[in-house]
Amino acid sequence: MVKIIKKILLVIAGAFVLLLILGILIGEELQTPQSENQLTEVSAPVNESQETSQEQSESISDESSIIEEKEESRKEPPQEESKEIKTYLITKVVDGDTITIEGGQVIRYIGIDTPETVHPSKPVECFGVEASNKNKELVDGKQIKLEKDISETDRYGRLLRYIWIGNIFVNDYLVRQGYAYASTYPPDVKYAEQFVQAQREARENNRGLWASCQSTIEPEPEQEPESSPAEDIICSYNAYNCSNFSTHTEAQSIFEYCGGINNDIHRLDGDNNGIACESLP
Repeated sequence: MVKIIKKILLVIAGAFVLLLILGILIGEELQTPQSENQLTEVSAPVNESQETSQEQSESISDESSIIEEKEESRKEPPQEESKEIKTYLITKVVDGDTITIEGGQVIRYIGIDTPETVHPSKPVECFGVEASNKNKELVDGKQIKLEKDISETDRYGRLLRYIWIGNIFVNDYLVRQGYAYASTYPPDVKYAEQFVQAQREARENNRGLWASCQSTIEPEPEQEPESSPAEDIICSYNAYNCSNFSTHTEAQSIFEYCGGINNDIHRLDGDNNGIACESLP
C-alpha cells in the first residue's frame, strides 16, 4: 500500500514539474514580442531624433551659405593697379624731326633725320616741306608719349626721345613712309635695326623722298648699325677727363652715354651747358 502511495506522489510531482516548465516556456514566448515592440518603440524616437538633428544641421548649413553669399556680394571688386603713362601736349612742330612740348622743351626724334627746312645755313632740302607737314599732321596739338633711350639731350640741349601717339611709333612711321632717313648714333641704338629695315622697305617701294629725290639721295649703306660699346664705358665713377679724348665728338659721346648733365660723373661739362670738353676740336 505504501509503495502505491509513493508512486502516485512521484507521478503528481512529475506532472507538477512538467506544468511548471510549460508555464515558464509559455511566459517567455509571451514576453518576447513585447520586448521586440519595446525595442522598436525605443529605436524609433532615436531615428527620429537623428533625422531631426540632420535636418537642423542642413538648415544651419544652408543659412550659412546664404549669409556668405550676401557678404561676398557686398564686397568691392578688386581694384586693378592703374599704370598711367604720362603724356605731353605738342605746342609746336619745328620741322620733320623736331617738336616743342608744353613748357617750351624742344624734342629731337632719335634715330631718324628728315630733310632740312629751317636750318640757318642750308637751303630747304628736297621733300623737307612734305616731311614737316606730315609730322605736323601726325602730332601737332596732340598728346604724345615719350620714350628715352640712353642719352638725355643732344649738344643743343634738346631732349632725345622716341615719340608715340596712340599705337603709332612716329619715328618708325616717318622712315617707313619715306619722309625720313634712318640715322642712328650710338649709344642710342634701341631701334636701329628696325629703322634700317623701315628705310629699306620705303626705298624698295619708292615711297616719299625715295621717289621724289633720287638725284640727291646717296645709296643706303648695306650694313648693320654700330653697336654701343657699353662694356667698355665706365659710368659708375670718375674715370675720364678731357685729356683722354682726341675730339669733342668722342668726349660728347661718352658724356651723353653716361647720362649727360644729369650724371656728369667724369666732370666733362664744366659750365653745365650740355656740351662736353668744348676746348677739343
